Amino acid sequence: MSKENINSEPDEISIREVITKLRSWYKYLLSKWLIIVLAGIIGGVLGLNYAYFKKLTYTARCTFVLEEGEGGGGLGEYAGLASMVGIDLGGGGGGIFKGDNILQLYKSRRMIEQTLLTKDTFNNKSQLLINRFIDFNELQRKWEKKVDLSKLNFAIIPSNFTRTQDSVINVLVEDINKNYLQVAKIDKKLSIIKVEFLNKDEFFAKSFTNNIVKNVNQFYIETKTKKSAENLSILQKQADSVRSVLNSSLSGVASAVDANPNMNPAFQKLRVTSQRRQVDVQASGAVYQEIVKNLEMAKITFRKEKPLIQIIDEPVLPLESD
Repeated sequence: MSKENINSEPDEISIREVITKLRSWYKYLLSKWLIIVLAGIIGGVLGLNYAYFKKLTYTARCTFVLEEGEGGGGLGEYAGLASMVGIDLGGGGGGIFKGDNILQLYKSRRMIEQTLLTKDTFNNKSQLLINRFIDFNELQRKWEKKVDLSKLNFAIIPSNFTRTQDSVINVLVEDINKNYLQVAKIDKKLSIIKVEFLNKDEFFAKSFTNNIVKNVNQFYIETKTKKSAENLSILQKQADSVRSVLNSSLSGVASAVDANPNMNPAFQKLRVTSQRRQVDVQASGAVYQEIVKNLEMAKITFRKEKPLIQIIDEPVLPLESD
């Protein structure tokens, strides 16, 4: 019983003991004042050096909403008509960029390279974005032992690039993907996409963001509607061709009639030429009518499959800095 009473006594501390503890800590810290002061000075100097040498990082942010185009459904009744002239009115690129695939376009080499090779105006001077990026990040000095960037001309057709130029772009694309460019959906349930570009050059960050959004969105729309656009182009050419044949047939009928204005009813052979021309007119008219129907349906399909991309917020100077 005595042991249980001893163990059940609560641990208590008096105010005097608290004051005693604080005094002992104070005396201990006071005895180490030199170390504390030196640590504070060293930390302050390091902080000032970091703040002095570390440049500001600017964030250019662009958000837009993406609405997928409708598929090519509802055209079954016109499939037979289209097949008469060898045209497929089925859905276009519906399965090419489903879901979040558009996000990967921003990370692709093609889109980043196309953006880097875009010209923009900085300080009233036209300059390629890739040259601006190289100059501001002092890559000429950093890479002088590996390659002379001043001798590389990026203002030519990319297909004519040398091995060195392609290698430089590969390194820049990897660097941008890893350290500068961020693309994501604001919410998985929403269709709002956010593109952020972090860079020490405020003007470059704004220009790169605007251009890559424009390039990717344009490529996305063209690819989604490529098949419908090709069908539309073929139908338009066939409609123009049949229309030309129809006009020629109409002219032929008129010429045949004018050649024998007062034909003798006893000579039926004189009617053959005009009758042949009339058959040509009827056949061409029927074909032209069907092609026009298919052409209008192709236009509807093209409009349905074209996705809607609406910019919500664009980067505006001054950019957010860190």
